[in-house]
Amino acid sequence: MESKKSKKADLESKRPLFFQIGLVITLLIVFFAFDIRQYERPDFDLGTLELDLIEEEDIPITRPEEPPPPPPEASEELVVVEDDVEIEDEFIVDAEADLDYEIPDYEPVEVEEEEIEDDYIFEIVEDEPEFPGGQQALQQYLRDNIRYPTRARESGVEGTVFVTFVVEPDGSITNVEVLRGIGAGCDDEAVRVVQNMPNWEPGKQRGQPVRVQFNLPVRFVLN
Repeated sequence: MESKKSKKADLESKRPLFFQIGLVITLLIVFFAFDIRQYERPDFDLGTLELDLIEEEDIPITRPEEPPPPPPEASEELVVVEDDVEIEDEFIVDAEADLDYEIPDYEPVEVEEEEIEDDYIFEIVEDEPEFPGGQQALQQYLRDNIRYPTRARESGVEGTVFVTFVVEPDGSITNVEVLRGIGAGCDDEAVRVVQNMPNWEPGKQRGQPVRVQFNLPVRFVLN
């Protein structure tokens, strides 16, 4: 492909000339740079800061002056009574008269204990009623005697039936009721098992057997 640029416009032939001109200009700049005079900068003295230590003055502690104590009061004058003056004894106790006074015999005061009503049902007593054999025997009795209702078994009903009853003074079980049930025949079964329980050890208040309200959870679980 032929070049369209003319030979007069081609600067490649003048490249050595331009290089020499640039070199001369650079040397001149360096020469004039070394010939420039440098002036010394004067040192400025800022002086020193002098601090005068001021001695701390001891300020005396002033306290309010207390007033002087009042002068002692003048003591009362003693009245001297002559021996010839007779003093009347207005209050004379006859000691012999008190000797005939008879002291009554001490009789202890008997505190009558409050009678406990037979029909009153306690919720909290000193000695709680207990199933014969204890808590473990009660759980074993429930496991051995509960018959899972067929309707509850087919429906897959599980849960806890809360039964309340009264333990009488002789240990028998009365007033069996369901506080909260789960249905499907489980409530009736829990009542039946509680009613057939053997006599409990009755609860006592002040050493006396009383009627006690007792709540029992009966749990129904499918195996």
